[in-house]
Amino acid sequence: MGMKLTVVSIFILMAGVGISSDPDGRISGRSDKSAAGGNNPAKDSNGPTIILSYSKERFKKNPIDFFMYFVPLIAVSPVDRETSVGNDQQTGIISYEKTIDPKSFSVVCEFEIWGKGSYKNTFEPNGMIATRPDLSKKGKTLTHMLDYIKFEGPGFGRIEVKGTIAGSTETVTEVDLQFNARGQRSPVTVGLYDVKPKDGQYKYENRSNQIVARVNELVFKKSSSPRMGMKLASINTAEGSDSYWGNIKGMIANLFISPTEVDKLGNETMLDFGYALLKQKPTFTFPKAKNLKESQRLSDTVIKPK
Repeated sequence: MGMKLTVVSIFILMAGVGISSDPDGRISGRSDKSAAGGNNPAKDSNGPTIILSYSKERFKKNPIDFFMYFVPLIAVSPVDRETSVGNDQQTGIISYEKTIDPKSFSVVCEFEIWGKGSYKNTFEPNGMIATRPDLSKKGKTLTHMLDYIKFEGPGFGRIEVKGTIAGSTETVTEVDLQFNARGQRSPVTVGLYDVKPKDGQYKYENRSNQIVARVNELVFKKSSSPRMGMKLASINTAEGSDSYWGNIKGMIANLFISPTEVDKLGNETMLDFGYALLKQKPTFTFPKAKNLKESQRLSDTVIKPK
């Protein structure tokens, strides 16, 4: 029963999240990464534009925060971003395969993440608590609150696009993002924690039971009530590295995780992205993420509250 409760609640994730600089004392600072790429979403009515190359020979690299801009788009409450000092992570599509029959199509693209460092989207504790009013009003412990989504180091992934054809109309019905291609470990993790009320208040500094779940796959489907599917590789303590038992817990968790609610614009954007890949568009511009904070912080350092 304990395991079931754990894994079912793990991905109430993006349904309301954000983290401020005050509770955990993360160091703030402006990043010139977007400016260096000639495309600063904070100063644009749109989000970033990524270059879509379709082969290893002609690939174009994109800053990691451009390629992963879908994260703040699918979140339904404020999101901050944090880039490690000296980060040189870049991402690009390196292969392309398309299959079409009279009633359906599929596209498979492989992408690679190069470079060192980490990029995080962090989530506000108050936003997370607001998604659990049924529990917070009763003074119960809030479990598996989302702290961050992190992309660390290099890796290989696959984007699988599926859709239908009716006459001359092509409709993308599903986009799968896989982060463990070529048998490589996924570089994507999420941080989770519990928080008990103290003097009737839920505060981030009173968090406990911190764990890290490694994510293998995210699934987006066409729907009037969009939800994101997810598959895990492992679940471990925040202090520990991936372990055999952590891998087992990840496999068990996949049996219970239900798709989580995501922002409609974000879901539609992922389907639009899939259509751009189908048509082999040279670029794709994300819409503006309304929940993304304007600043981008430098440093992956966490200063513990006194």
